Amino acid sequence: MISLQERLQKATDEYKKLEQDLNSAVENRQRLDAQLTENEQVQKEFSTLKPANTVYKLIGPVLVPQDQAEAKSNVQKRLEFIKSEIKRVEKVLKDLGEKSEKAKAEIVHIQALNQKQQQAAIGE
Repeated sequence: MISLQERLQKATDEYKKLEQDLNSAVENRQRLDAQLTENEQVQKEFSTLKPANTVYKLIGPVLVPQDQAEAKSNVQKRLEFIKSEIKRVEKVLKDLGEKSEKAKAEIVHIQALNQKQQQAAIGE
């Protein structure tokens, strides 16, 4: 049987890893939010275009003319993809949050057991 100290160390390591994963997921969510805002702004700008306006796409260091309908379609597809990624990341955040709370509760439980054990040893 493993000691309480070993259990506490294992639970603490697991909690730290969960917190790192959670921070990474939060950063990912923020990046997706920025992309969503940017693409929504592009879509808003596209709505003000007239059919005669020319749309350009940056390919490497060169601006290349692009069909307006194709550009609008690409932005719409990007928005759909980003929104689906946001939903996926939200689920990951929720799952990691729940796991983190369970790990935290486990650490508190082990610490309480350890404290009881130490008090019992002092009383003997």
